[in-house]
Amino acid sequence: MIFIVLGTHELPFKRLLEQIELQIKSGQIEEEVIVQSGHTSFKTKNMKMIPFMSYKEMEEMYDKANLIITHGGTGSITTGIKIGKKMIAVPRLKKYGEHNDDHQLEIVGQFFESGHILQWNEAQEFNEVLQQVRTFEPKPFESGRVKILSILEEFIDDHA
Repeated sequence: MIFIVLGTHELPFKRLLEQIELQIKSGQIEEEVIVQSGHTSFKTKNMKMIPFMSYKEMEEMYDKANLIITHGGTGSITTGIKIGKKMIAVPRLKKYGEHNDDHQLEIVGQFFESGHILQWNEAQEFNEVLQQVRTFEPKPFESGRVKILSILEEFIDDHA
């Protein structure tokens, strides 16, 4: 199952769903697609649209999904990274009326550069990213707390 996360921002994000619809119709995506659609209305018979979910329902969807395709919200991305899921992130863009500014470009770029996720932008075909995800191995999440403890332990060991 592929889980699409559009978040709860009040502006619509049809651009991502249009890409997914094209991939389904072309046969690039054959498995079930469930969408947490938020405030985005999109008529389709190819995806199951659920506007809003409880936190528990979202967790269940993340756990069940083979692939998560998400907007560029930090919470949506880190939820998948923490459980080691393959993810493609697509930033909402101001020029399409999907957000008030382009901060999601920076968020997605940082997680991509760190090796945690794949990203899609309009410079490439969406099916190219779908091909990349097959062999992509996300870098494991390391919490700041664990990293700090590791540094402290190393410091103590060096000075003991």
